[in-house]
Amino acid sequence: MTLFQPQNWIAFIRGFRFASPSYLLLLFLIPIFAAAAIGQRRRKAAAIKYSDIKHMKKIAPSLRVRLRPLLTLLRMAALSLLIIAMARPQSGWTERNIKTEGIDIMMALDCSYSMKAMDFEPNRLEAAKKVIAEFVTGRVSDQIGCVLFGTTAFTLCPLTLDYGVIKGFLQNVEFGIVDGNRTAIGLGLATCVNKLKDSKAKSKVIILATDGENNVWDIAPNKAAEAAKALGIRVYTIGVGTIGRAMVPMDRGVFGIVNVPMEVRIDEASLTEIAKMTGGRYYRATDNKKLKAIYEEIDRLEKTKIEFVEHQNYDELMGLFGWTAFLLILMEILLAGTYFLKLP
Repeated sequence: MTLFQPQNWIAFIRGFRFASPSYLLLLFLIPIFAAAAIGQRRRKAAAIKYSDIKHMKKIAPSLRVRLRPLLTLLRMAALSLLIIAMARPQSGWTERNIKTEGIDIMMALDCSYSMKAMDFEPNRLEAAKKVIAEFVTGRVSDQIGCVLFGTTAFTLCPLTLDYGVIKGFLQNVEFGIVDGNRTAIGLGLATCVNKLKDSKAKSKVIILATDGENNVWDIAPNKAAEAAKALGIRVYTIGVGTIGRAMVPMDRGVFGIVNVPMEVRIDEASLTEIAKMTGGRYYRATDNKKLKAIYEEIDRLEKTKIEFVEHQNYDELMGLFGWTAFLLILMEILLAGTYFLKLP
């Protein structure tokens, strides 16, 4: 780092430090030395007796007399610089190299009509959307995408680092975005696998949330799980629904929307097998609080690897301050022996 280049002065100030700052306490002695020097100069001042000094008062001190305190100032400045030099001033910078190994994550969300059940507040789909958005917000350097499934499956958002886009798409998800009459768990999982098959990430994850049983057999869930296993993809499965029955709003024609109790049927055996086969884990969420806790646990399990490597580069400035102090002392000696020379 070149100290006198204008573009480096900000970096110089930010990177300035003292290797031995305790020596700076000696600077408190400078005012004492300065006061002693001034007192000594006054005591040595020559005096001549005159019978009448009224005319002498009109004579202004010469420039040489007025500038003589400059000698004391030079001496104190030199002494201050020597003390600073003893404190070993340094200037430099720290280079930080950040290496991240992000995880590619696909979220699979069930949008079948059974997700209208009100055992979650306000319903299962809205509760899942909120928790997934919070999960996305907490990630760093991971590519995340989302697949919705019902009778069919489609990609809501491909893998991306733009978390704002994902959360914006999630916010607009509603019933009817896919045919919600049936639940194609296998197709939803296979769609996620397809989005991850070309991923170069060292870690690939699918988080699948559903409240039902697979009843669309275009692709069986276990076949999709085998494909995920072959590609080294971990699958976390989440069963969303209370134990027993839940109220589901149903359109009864002339009677309008009627809340009807429905048995909660989640194929936990299949979801557990999918997770076990791929090295993931199965969870059961029975309310909003547990669903949030599950995503938080997965967030802790699947952490992005971040490495920091720091290099510190510092230049010693002791010589700069020391040589400046030497020049000031030399200047004081030359001025005291020439311009400010006092004859007896």
